[in-house]
Amino acid sequence: MKSNAELRAEARGMLQGRWKESVLMNLVPIIILFVVVAIIIVPVALFIAQNFESLREMSMNYVNPPDANGSAGNSSSSSFISGLITVFFTTAMGWTFLDILRGQKEVIRPFKDIFRTFRAPYALAVLVIYLLTAVFRFLWGLLFIIPGIIKYYSYSQSYYIYYDTYKNTGETPGYLDSITASRHLMNGFKAKLFFLDLSFIGWHILSLLTFGIGYLWLMPYIYATKSAFYQELPKE
Repeated sequence: MKSNAELRAEARGMLQGRWKESVLMNLVPIIILFVVVAIIIVPVALFIAQNFESLREMSMNYVNPPDANGSAGNSSSSSFISGLITVFFTTAMGWTFLDILRGQKEVIRPFKDIFRTFRAPYALAVLVIYLLTAVFRFLWGLLFIIPGIIKYYSYSQSYYIYYDTYKNTGETPGYLDSITASRHLMNGFKAKLFFLDLSFIGWHILSLLTFGIGYLWLMPYIYATKSAFYQELPKE
């Protein structure tokens, strides 16, 4: 298998001449987030500001405030939903770069390719695989953090496998079958992917120093590299 440096170089080759489209593809989810904030969160914030005194009095008279467990549950729910939305878009990005790597696609259509996971049968597959792997990781995580991380890498290729199987056979594969296939495919390669992720730490730091703007370029770079990683895995 190629080294991490070679995989990153292959990703840069895919992105050469396509940086603009890749950044636009990555920008779409961010625009959607801003729209959601503008439509939902801002009006709610204005309402709270305008009715602060009334809300304060209501809260003072509220006999049973939510406990810490309730707050943790709300936080977990928000994290779960945001993770699901992120997976839909990052999976679409990964599939797009995989097609480019294989020569099955030449031009990135940002406003179309980023939504490819929302079409049938992919939408249901991404949702169910996300739910199943989240449950499995949670259960393994009960045995301490390390087993949960290991299973994260074991299941990491499930979306690629589902996409490949459906594209090659025209039949919708089983969701558990895709997860199991990923687990077998990653035997001996989990550490490889872990260190590949670690190799981007410097770029993450630089992106944070630019107040997150650098992620517009970094995310396509990461998922182009992960597509190259999947392509290198021995499929037999």
